[in-house]
Amino acid sequence: MSEKEKVDKAIELYKKGNYKEAIDAFSSVLEICQDNAELYNNIALCYANLGDYDKAEKHYLKALHLNPKLPQVYINLADIYYRRKDMGSGIELVTQGIYEIPDNLVLRHYLARFYMEDAKLDLAIDELEHILEKQPDNYDVYYDLGKVHFELGNYECAIENFENVLQYKSENPWIYYYLGEAYEANDEIDKALSNYLKAIAHNDMFSPAYKKAGILFLARGDYEDAIEYFEDYTKLDIPEEEAGKIRELIERIRKKQ
Repeated sequence: MSEKEKVDKAIELYKKGNYKEAIDAFSSVLEICQDNAELYNNIALCYANLGDYDKAEKHYLKALHLNPKLPQVYINLADIYYRRKDMGSGIELVTQGIYEIPDNLVLRHYLARFYMEDAKLDLAIDELEHILEKQPDNYDVYYDLGKVHFELGNYECAIENFENVLQYKSENPWIYYYLGEAYEANDEIDKALSNYLKAIAHNDMFSPAYKKAGILFLARGDYEDAIEYFEDYTKLDIPEEEAGKIRELIERIRKKQ
């Protein structure tokens, strides 16, 4: 069996989820191709899928030692650090990747997300804005920018970025929900309520928006509407303890009428 045939067999085993057998198959090729970074990356992927992150990390690092310009290896190893919440190692790794492959915007996005998790929000904004200079239609970046600005209390900037996401993902109820939160935090209650209702229109099982809508209707003194949305909320998949508290609230509202 040729080297290519062995690799093809290993890839088939990987695709079928036979990760241990795939490791053996890739390793047999590695015996005669010891400097092949791609093989180390593939073996690492198998270990990662088996949940053995220590061995996966070891093989990814070996792959990078052999070829520091393989972007997928940085991305795969970054995913392990992200799962472990090891932001320091993730930032160091992806920074190295950007040094080696400066034009790779996926790595910059990973770096921004590590900064976000590490509460280095200003640095995250720098990376995200750099990406948008090159990819002005990247809605994932607008989404992350919206989240960062919301965390910083820059609600108008958050609104602008979430509105940009809607140009590309207008069917996603979460975007309307986050936009509603940003408008609410910015004291634009009517717009906040409008977006919570849009979230419900796009997914009538989207429970968080029902609760938010009920709260805002209640704050406006629209008791009938508040009761309607709170009652709908209790019928959805929420914890019974939460449903009980909302039912008590509904009864208090009724007594005010």
